[in-house]
Amino acid sequence: MIFDKEKRQAKSSNKESAQEHQKCMMSRRDFLMYTGATAGAASVMSITLFPGTAQAQNTKARVVGYPRKLLGKMSELKTNEPLYFNYPDDGPNSQGLLVKMGVPAGGGLGPKQDVVGFSLMCTHQGGPLNGQYKVVGEHRVLGQCPFHLSTFDMRRHGIIVSGQAYESLPQVLLELEGDDIYAVGIMGLLFGRTDNIIAMQEA
Repeated sequence: MIFDKEKRQAKSSNKESAQEHQKCMMSRRDFLMYTGATAGAASVMSITLFPGTAQAQNTKARVVGYPRKLLGKMSELKTNEPLYFNYPDDGPNSQGLLVKMGVPAGGGLGPKQDVVGFSLMCTHQGGPLNGQYKVVGEHRVLGQCPFHLSTFDMRRHGIIVSGQAYESLPQVLLELEGDDIYAVGIMGLLFGRTDNIIAMQEA
């Protein structure tokens, strides 16, 4: 008897707690109805806040390419005597060198394919490589960088030979017209820039 009474009390308290629980619960149908109404109101609000329709506009694209810059004359170059220049502009980190190496090189210009151009800024931390061109037998290197001793092989597109750098030295693309040597582009990213021709785009 006492057991039945306790059982009935437990059932009634369970019913009460279930009813309390249902008061704070939302049915799936109610949830979908409320969220649908909210989404509809938001879309109507965006239409009234931002009236008009999207229309296509004719916009001219601005294409910026590398400039064609005269660097020197083939007949005036002396073997292993670098000629210094700035390219693609006179902005920061644009220093480069043009050199007739006397041995064939990747990207080399001229009858012997021995004239190349490279950036003079180390790709590791921008150390200046001015005065660091060296001839060692058949090898032609640019380095060691005064910052962390990086050295680059100029016969093989400026690849890193030793040191802390992990990118090749940017190579200036050259073009020969008669006796004139022109810079027409850069293979690789100049140190300290997000775009090689950024200074020209801002102008």
